[in-house]
Amino acid sequence: MLAYSSKRLEWAANEQRYMNTPQLRIIEDIAAIPAAQWNALAGGDPFLSHAYLHALQASGSATPAIGWHAQFLTLWQGADLLGAMPLYLKSNSYGEFVFDWAWADAYRRHGLSYYPKLVCTVPFTPVTGARLLADLPGTRAMLLDAALSFARESGVSSLHCLFPNEADTAMMQAQGMMLRQDVQFHWQNPGYADFDAFLAALSRDKRKRIKQERRKVAAAGIQLRCITGEHATPEQWDFFARCYAHTREQHHSPPALNANFFQRIGATLPHNTLLVIATREGQPVASALNFFTGEVLYGRSWGALEYHPGLHFETCYYQAIEFCIAHKIKTFEGGAQGEHKLARGFLPVATHSAHWLAHPEFSRAVEDFLQRETHAIDQYVDALNERSPFKSA
Repeated sequence: MLAYSSKRLEWAANEQRYMNTPQLRIIEDIAAIPAAQWNALAGGDPFLSHAYLHALQASGSATPAIGWHAQFLTLWQGADLLGAMPLYLKSNSYGEFVFDWAWADAYRRHGLSYYPKLVCTVPFTPVTGARLLADLPGTRAMLLDAALSFARESGVSSLHCLFPNEADTAMMQAQGMMLRQDVQFHWQNPGYADFDAFLAALSRDKRKRIKQERRKVAAAGIQLRCITGEHATPEQWDFFARCYAHTREQHHSPPALNANFFQRIGATLPHNTLLVIATREGQPVASALNFFTGEVLYGRSWGALEYHPGLHFETCYYQAIEFCIAHKIKTFEGGAQGEHKLARGFLPVATHSAHWLAHPEFSRAVEDFLQRETHAIDQYVDALNERSPFKSA
């Protein structure tokens, strides 16, 4: 562990003397932070909830052994939590969804160490949200200053804030961090009466393709069911975990979330979770996991034990769209990447990340790269919008 972090960032050495002075601390175990105080700062975001972050840590899905060393940056006034950042010391770039492997390789080829680095994010969760968890702008600025100071003084190569919301992105840019842009695909619900109303808004070829895909699934004798967390059983969560692990193994993906994690969130976040389970001849064959609030549904993960044409799209997208329409949810975020979503009613949306690199020459090189990359992504988004799946006005 870095020597600097052992100080726990306690700038006030005598806690009794400075009880009324806000104190910054690094806390490695979120269980040491009162859940109610953390959740008050998280603002109802299920991925920033104490339960979600605790499940990642307690299940072994995000621990130092696999490259996620929690360094939660917290600001306290006495026993009151004023602000926090979900910060991790990383020894690799797995599970981040903002890909910097080329940067790490460039460091290696020049005899420099890219790892460890500091990353402010939610592990394995490419969802935009708050990263500076505090009510007041001044407190948020204090957190960001502290994170940058921590990065400078601890000797890490860099600090990366992934998927920050608009307000945090602006503050990070104002502090001199470099911005990077990427694209996700989100589905919007203007108030469709039903799935047929959504189909009617699409161009003819897109509507025809979706109908064909759904017919193939039905013809295979596959039935689908949406189960909210309040009604999902431990056996259904275990089945999802098996599907998820099987599909990751087929794609040679590195280990990520485990069965214990899914059981934990099933028990602690029942009002925010939705399982879609596909069955054939009475036996479950595939499953998808979504999270949702009153405004947004988030498609997270899926897996299948059998291959059937169209099953992925039905399980991951069409069932979720029907759920959004039925529950008047405005936005369905389909997860990272996936240009194939465009033909199924999803439109491109920009996401951001913010970066600070300690090495001045590499920082300048990355800044130049990001300018060119951003221009290319802007052109890519323009090209995607020209291929809109919806009927032209």
